[in-house]
Amino acid sequence: MKDDLIKQRVLVLGGSGFLGNAIYKELSSYYKTFATYRTPNSNFDANNHFFQYAIEEDDIVEILNACKPSIIISALRGDFHLQTIIHQHVADYVVLNNCKFIFISSANAFDAYSKYPSYELDKTLSHSVYGHFKIKIENMLLRLPKKQVVILRLPMVFGLQCPRIQEINDSIKKEEAIEIFPNLVMNVTLDKKVTQQIHYIINRNKFGVFHLGSTDLVHHDDFMKDLIARRFKTTPKFKHVYTTNEERYLAVLPKYNLLPKHLQITSDKVIEELTK
Repeated sequence: MKDDLIKQRVLVLGGSGFLGNAIYKELSSYYKTFATYRTPNSNFDANNHFFQYAIEEDDIVEILNACKPSIIISALRGDFHLQTIIHQHVADYVVLNNCKFIFISSANAFDAYSKYPSYELDKTLSHSVYGHFKIKIENMLLRLPKKQVVILRLPMVFGLQCPRIQEINDSIKKEEAIEIFPNLVMNVTLDKKVTQQIHYIINRNKFGVFHLGSTDLVHHDDFMKDLIARRFKTTPKFKHVYTTNEERYLAVLPKYNLLPKHLQITSDKVIEELTK
């Protein structure tokens, strides 16, 4: 088993982004891990395991052939049309080379369903461009051999260095109002919990669809007010945004692919970790 794991070669697409870089850091001590980055950066430039990659101009196949990964994790961002083409090339590589593809999807794959939370086997349906894109890639991957595909649907992901926390910090400094959505019922998670879950999925050779949100649900406005009060020790101006007069769910809950207790998380734990 250990020998098999040592032989794993992991490629993280989007390894310079918030979540992609967290995944790289989690896995690089255990597997031969490579990653792509977009913007020139001295730290990445000097790291032989990082490949500069711009989706508009570079060929993903060249990087795949250079890394020869046995596991590919996609945390890519950028133009949806170009991403679709890239993911098709990666999918072709996965089939030809008998490797595994872990795709990071989103709760937005269900954003057309507002009356209830969503589970792994529920039919996807979206009203948003972002959600449509995620569904398109999911459907592409679901046509591949099932043991070679992992789809991870994530809710809002927080972390100490995440863009959302930085935006809140900037808004507080500028005394700008922070948007909250009172009728939105959601779940949340932490970057470091997601990376641990991915590590477990790789270790145990899991496949299929996983919903990696907190096991409980929370209103967006309550969560944000609690987080800001405890982390920033202030009560800023809030802008209440009502997209509907009724409660609207955007939450991904696990029912079939349950992870062990130590890999589950609650919304209270997310706030606790962000306010230490």
